[in-house]
Formats: sequence, C-alpha cells, structure tokens
Amino acid sequence: MGRTGGVDFLEGLRLRAHATTETPRPVTARGDNALMSDVLELQDVTVVREGRALVDQVSWSVKEGERWVILGPNGAGKTTLLNVASSYLYPTKGTATILGETLGRPGTDVFELRPRIGVAGIALADKLPKRQTVLQTVLTAAYGITATWNEDYEEIDEQRARAFLDRLGMTEFTDRKFGTLSEGERKRTLIARALMADPELLLLDEPAAGLDLGGREDLVRRLGRLARDPIAPSMLMVTHHVEEIPPGFTHVLMIRQGKVLAAGPMELELTSRNLSLCFGLPLVVEQVGDRWTAQGLPLS
Repeated sequence: MGRTGGVDFLEGLRLRAHATTETPRPVTARGDNALMSDVLELQDVTVVREGRALVDQVSWSVKEGERWVILGPNGAGKTTLLNVASSYLYPTKGTATILGETLGRPGTDVFELRPRIGVAGIALADKLPKRQTVLQTVLTAAYGITATWNEDYEEIDEQRARAFLDRLGMTEFTDRKFGTLSEGERKRTLIARALMADPELLLLDEPAAGLDLGGREDLVRRLGRLARDPIAPSMLMVTHHVEEIPPGFTHVLMIRQGKVLAAGPMELELTSRNLSLCFGLPLVVEQVGDRWTAQGLPLS
C-alpha cells in the first residue's frame, strides 16, 4: 500500500475512529473513566527497594490535557515515578490511581489498564527485535506485543502506523530494520509505536538522551508539535536538561533524592531558585521564546 505522506497526528486518530472492526481489540479499550479529569493521582507514594526509598511520600496530580516534564539529577527518582505511572511498579506505601484505576485495589486489572498507556523509553527499545522493520515495530503495538507472530493487520492499521511515522519524520525509513537505525531514528520510532495504541497517557523516558544537537532539536520540535495538538494524550516526559523541554509543555515536577521540590505550571515553578535547589548548584534559568535554557554561575 502507498504512503500516507502528509497525514498528521490528528488524522492518525481519525483513521482509528473510522475503523470498522466487528470486535474491538483490547489494546484500544477504554474504561468508564476515560473522560475523568485526573489522569494520574499519587497520594503519599513511597517506593522502597533494598531498604532505600527511591521516592518518598510523593503526592502529585496530573489532569487531562496537561503536559508535564519531570526534572531532577541522576538517582532522584524520575524513572521510578514513570514506572509507577505505567503501572509496572507498585508503591510500597501510598496509593497510585492511573486513568481512574487504583493499583492493587480489587477490581483493577493492569492488563486492561496498560494498553491505555503509551510508553517510549530505552528499556522498551532493548526488548524490540532488531530484525523487524520500522513499520512492523510500530504495527505490533496494535496487539500489545513486541514481535510479529501470526497476527493479521487491517489496512486501517497500516494507515495509522504510517501516519504516526510520517508525523515523526520516519516515512523514508518504514522498510529499514529497527536494529540499523541511528539513536534519533530509534527514538522517533518508539514514540510512533507508543501512539499506535491510541493511549490516554503518553510516557517519555529521556527521549533526547544520547542525541547530537541536530537530532535533539529535530525531536524537540516534533514533540512540541505533538504537545500543542489538543487531541494528543496527556504527556509525562523525564529529562535532565531544560533545553530538551518541547514547546507546548505546560507543567514541571522537580524531584531530588526521592522528594518533590516543586510542582506546577512551568512559568511559575521553573525558576532559577527551584532549579538550583533541585540540582544542588547555583543555576540561572532563562526563557528564550518558547524554549528554556539553564547555566551555572561562574566560579569566583
């Protein structure tokens, strides 16, 4: 089948909406709470491993349509929070409610919840077969699997996969093997894959890590376009660098040693004072247009 060049994210969702399958796949099923205002709610969440609290009494709420960036130094607990938000890590103490479902509560089925959450990160990349093509890598998300088997895909599936790949600048790579991609190409493929399941929550774990300047800027501008799309899912993105925050992101959570230092609208909380406390170094934050920069004060 031919390309869907020029089809955007919004059109990708329209393709999904107009699909006419007799039996909806579980991967795109939505619960009764699909229109709820709170996408994620953590109440006094603590995660302990080997006697150490990776996150400690974190309370945090994400509402529908918000785009959050999670900032903090190495070992602060950023990825731990993302793992809780993905339902793959349960709190040791406290409660975590994701898309209306509370982890560990009777009646909560994480196997029905997880397909409603799109995840793109290094951990997933390592699980995907390197021999598969880029198109196959994205298509398998429609069944919630990582490798092709004997599954059948409809024309609408391929149209949607191509639409998301086009949105992320991967149209020319659909027949390339996943294992031959550059780091930037791989990151964009993972994001397209995460969108394939029509998620209500999109989690991005350091999407710009390991990219050169050109690769970072290309990815940031594409994520910025996605973040500004009103029909896109709520988004959480982990990063170490304010320069990687895409335009259109609305809120910031700063975490240090497992504890929340600041949380709220970007323009109120992304300050020199808060960032300096977060990273333990005197820093100056500036906003230039719709982007952010930070640098340390010179040594006297």
